[in-house]
Amino acid sequence: RGQLPELPDARRARFQAEYGLGDFETELLVADRAVADYFEAAVGLGRVSPKTLANWITGDLFRLMKETKRGIDGIPVSPEGLVDLIQRVEEGTVNLNTGREILEEMVATGKGAQQIIEEKGLAQISDEAALRGIVEQVLDQHPTQVEQYLSGKTQVAGWLMGQVMKATKGRANPQLVRSLLAEALEARRGSR
Repeated sequence: RGQLPELPDARRARFQAEYGLGDFETELLVADRAVADYFEAAVGLGRVSPKTLANWITGDLFRLMKETKRGIDGIPVSPEGLVDLIQRVEEGTVNLNTGREILEEMVATGKGAQQIIEEKGLAQISDEAALRGIVEQVLDQHPTQVEQYLSGKTQVAGWLMGQVMKATKGRANPQLVRSLLAEALEARRGSR
């Protein structure tokens, strides 16, 4: 005798107990058996937390399903493909906003995350030497703002950070830029 499919109430309780999900996410995931199966297939890969997966599925993936008027079975993003993308965001290969753009492209084209990252040059720049050069270049191009910062107007650092992000088309690792910028500005303070 084949095993009967798990009833929604039982699955709901199991999702909360096993995966630590709240009522809201659980309801959204269990409302459609195909979505619940997709979620479990992704969780089963063991590479991303259930909570993170639930957020991506019930947030961005649901939005894209609604926009394209397709169910989860009509979306060309496999559970493996979604997990691969989320891992790239968590590892810092791409930032969260870029990850969301990549998911849109995955849904539109059926391509994998890596292919899209390579084709569009979306990888986050975390190369310290490359970023240090860009930071120095931005500081050289904006001596007035550097002088303002060194005179105590520290909020100018945010504007300079924006210039570095603009120069890298938003691909620079923001934490690294912040620390390199602080370092470069302090070095200029010492050489005044």
